[in-house]
Amino acid sequence: MQKPTRLLLSATLCLAFGGTACLSLGASNARTQQKAQAEAARAELQQKLKSLKTDINKTESAKDHASDALAESEQAISEADRSLRDLQQEQIDTEEKLQQLLKQQIELKAQVEKQKAQLSRFLRSQYMRGDSDRIKLLLSGDDPNRINRDLQYMGYVSQTQAKMIDRLRGTLQAVEKNTQDAQDAKADLDDIAEEQKQRKETLEKEKKKHAALVSQLSDKLYAQKKQADNLQKDEQRLSNLVSRLNQLIEEQAKADKERAEREEKQRQERLAAAQKEKARQAAQAALDKKAGKKPAPAPTVTAGNTNSAGTTSNPNAIDADEPPKKTRVEATPSGEFERLKGQMHLPVKGDILARFGSKRGDGPSWKGLFIKAPEGTEIKAIAPGKIVFADWYKGYGNMVIVDHGDQYWSLYSNNQAVLKHVGDMVKAGDVIASAGNSGGNEQSGLYFEIRHQGRVFDPLNWIVVK
Repeated sequence: MQKPTRLLLSATLCLAFGGTACLSLGASNARTQQKAQAEAARAELQQKLKSLKTDINKTESAKDHASDALAESEQAISEADRSLRDLQQEQIDTEEKLQQLLKQQIELKAQVEKQKAQLSRFLRSQYMRGDSDRIKLLLSGDDPNRINRDLQYMGYVSQTQAKMIDRLRGTLQAVEKNTQDAQDAKADLDDIAEEQKQRKETLEKEKKKHAALVSQLSDKLYAQKKQADNLQKDEQRLSNLVSRLNQLIEEQAKADKERAEREEKQRQERLAAAQKEKARQAAQAALDKKAGKKPAPAPTVTAGNTNSAGTTSNPNAIDADEPPKKTRVEATPSGEFERLKGQMHLPVKGDILARFGSKRGDGPSWKGLFIKAPEGTEIKAIAPGKIVFADWYKGYGNMVIVDHGDQYWSLYSNNQAVLKHVGDMVKAGDVIASAGNSGGNEQSGLYFEIRHQGRVFDPLNWIVVK
């Protein structure tokens, strides 16, 4: 390559990189900010549930039940286990992103080399032709027509060169951004690995603490579980929770509906205003045409007020043809859960030790199923729905409640860990918890109920047992 060509190409590369040195400033904080936003949303929901639980338990201020001593430990185990699972999924997603970035990086680097070669050949060709001096051409004394043609040709050449340089600059910027994103992804993986290590240490510590407490309280737990009045209190407390949760969801649905109606009314008003403005513009255009005036370019019709620059001053302005927006996502379509009757499967594989309606010694009958399963076994949602409760609850330990729509709910308790958050949407077969013996249960497994409008019914009439 000739020296002038090398100098020009080097200058081009410096220019392309120089303007993007701070392109990804602050990118390393993106993961932290996203997590903080998600946690803030969850905290708001959890606060509502905490208030609800406090209200239900206010008549039982004395913590005289042995399982209360386990609450803090079982909640900590659930939180650590759930965090570990979230981190594992985040690690998988980040590794996939990194692989995509590395693949893209290879493609971009190949594109850079190709564009550099094209530019190099072009510059070499121009240098060898020696016709890049416009001043020399103007002073040559040649035929003016020829000079004009040559100047036009040189203008086309300059435009081509500029376009090639712009394309190369854009590709180089993409390479730099890709490199920064890959570095951020690697840093995220390092952060995740360190966080996983800490969470595992916390989990092991809490498991040891829990095992010691269970051993210490074993006799008291067993005795209290046999007392009918405690069982009845637990069942009444759960019924109250389900009732209040249902009320909370109905209130939220009503608020969502009212908000949607307000937004639709505002949209219709903006639409009417936009159509009125469009009609006014059409009438004005007709008058201008009749008067022989040249019509001005018609601005985009919006429902906002336009300023002198032609931009809208209303941030809620809409196009006349804008469709209404959905504001709420239902847990499942109406009637979906009933259509699944006889097609659903047990949430965990294991022996059914207690069936719906069977007696619990001298206490009340079972309101659901108790399925024996080893500690840590995956618990799966029986049908699509939305998580409306995911926390520790007195008498039931770490518990998950899924709303399947039409006031059908499924309940999963005594879990070692709750692996979903309130508000999460789940599909049939999604893992939502892991089996355990939280809540003072003697055996590891799952207590499972299905309710409709708050009332329990036999799950085995709806679920296939293999």
